[in-house]
Amino acid sequence: QVQLVESGGGLVQAGGSLRLSCAASGSIFSINAMGWYRQAPGKQRELVAAMSSGGSTNLADSVKGRFTISRDNAKNTVYLQMNSLKPEDTAVYYCSADPFWPKLVVGSPRYWGQGTQVTVSS
Repeated sequence: QVQLVESGGGLVQAGGSLRLSCAASGSIFSINAMGWYRQAPGKQRELVAAMSSGGSTNLADSVKGRFTISRDNAKNTVYLQMNSLKPEDTAVYYCSADPFWPKLVVGSPRYWGQGTQVTVSS
């Protein structure tokens, strides 16, 4: 089993920045892919960013140029740096992880964090 604990959410004004962190513990040797999903009220959960242990990345078109995903394999932690935030970025952000890259990017990762709220005011 793998446990994921997120931190760093909060309230920010439009144009501001936040950094989310997700620390993994447990059977971390099994993890290849880590990433972030988000779910806004009344909308489906969507992939925001993903990163493999080898450094491959996948970013949603809506966040390219504004968000950056990074990973510290030594600390078993993945980060999401969010700049130029917009009100439409308001959502609960979920950390996710899976041994297999395809499973994470298609929306069915094995492990999920509890979620952290990000609210962007206009």
